[in-house]
Amino acid sequence: MFAISTRANFSAKTTTTAAILAQQKMEQLRALTWGFDILGLPLSDYSSDTTVIPEAPTGGKGLSPSPPDVLKSNQDGYCDFLDRHGYPLGGGATPPAGAVYIRRWSIEPMPTNPNNTLILQVLVTPLRDRGADSSTNTRRLPDEARIVSVKTRKAR
Repeated sequence: MFAISTRANFSAKTTTTAAILAQQKMEQLRALTWGFDILGLPLSDYSSDTTVIPEAPTGGKGLSPSPPDVLKSNQDGYCDFLDRHGYPLGGGATPPAGAVYIRRWSIEPMPTNPNNTLILQVLVTPLRDRGADSSTNTRRLPDEARIVSVKTRKAR
């Protein structure tokens, strides 16, 4: 019983950490500019580097639509790595030494209103081989967190 409870506690800690890290990234993405100016023209942040915290104003993808299947693999500009304490280690396609978590996000225009509404998704997973589940991004595995949100342009 002791071994089972120890493993369950470790899994709960990992899942909680993943959920917190996913929420942090979602808040960072939702804070990027996506609205209208006083003339009613769209304002869009397509250049902030969100692979670093705090995000850099240039050198990144911002709220640019992500490539297909970005939640399935590490793609520069839509992925970052974190250590066991949740501290960011930077982005890229290859995990750096000390990485424990992979955080991937996708930004997709909503099909019914592509110019004004985005679907944001964040997936945080421990650094490991997902096995057969790497071919799908619809299933959340144990110790992972996935958050989905919608961002709509608002007048200033």
